[in-house]
Amino acid sequence: MSLTDPVADFLARIRNAIGARHQKLDVPASKLKTEIARILKEEGYISNYKLQEEDGKPVLRVYLKYSGSQAAILDLARISRPGCRVYINRNEIKRVQGGLGISIMTTPKGVMTGRQAHREGVGGEVLCEVW
Repeated sequence: MSLTDPVADFLARIRNAIGARHQKLDVPASKLKTEIARILKEEGYISNYKLQEEDGKPVLRVYLKYSGSQAAILDLARISRPGCRVYINRNEIKRVQGGLGISIMTTPKGVMTGRQAHREGVGGEVLCEVW
């Protein structure tokens, strides 16, 4: 099965797993999904992630983070889609939820948060927002 938007599928799986109160979830791995998981871990939205092989195919296992009954991720929003790409420059990077959330961007210097991109002085494609 080929997916038109694997990043949106990854975000939907995270959203569904949080709604079902799962501790972990498995998704087909890719470099972009691994980088998104790395940023989510660095920012404290997930507890960990691992790359594994199952039946000869790479799988990304994401361990979700909860504080009591509240998940660390309240919501995820896909911004740039295959049908409507959203590119911004350094000066257009906005704060997410008044600074309580993050935006994840692909830039010429790699995948990073909006804050990091602003600090580095680069713009790029806004993949998603997390809060």
